[in-house]
Amino acid sequence: MIAYLTNPAVENRQLNELFAASWGGWQECDFQPVLNRSLGYVCGTDGNRLIGYVNVAWDGGCHAFLLDTTVHPDYRRQGIGTALVQRAVQIAREAGVSWIHVDFEDRLSTFYFERYGFVPTSAGLVRLR
Repeated sequence: MIAYLTNPAVENRQLNELFAASWGGWQECDFQPVLNRSLGYVCGTDGNRLIGYVNVAWDGGCHAFLLDTTVHPDYRRQGIGTALVQRAVQIAREAGVSWIHVDFEDRLSTFYFERYGFVPTSAGLVRLR
């Protein structure tokens, strides 16, 4: 049974295992500074196994950002990503955020544009590392 938890205690080990399974070339990192600064985050679990995650970063004011939406490959195409994003948007809405932004690969445009009402905008990006 899949459970969705807002801001649960989550270990670096769990997040790094999820990201290593989901993102090619993942380099282990310390998630705690990110989690501590987040407006909130949502974890999807199957028993004790972390199978999904999304972070709601923010500027401390009216803008929030969906980051790192991730579903374990064994659990994709079951609506887990949809549930994670819905809950993340709700976190921002309840905090009084005016705008929520998301960046994604082109192959995910239907997921964000058609399901959630995100609209295309111009943006810029500089790779620093």
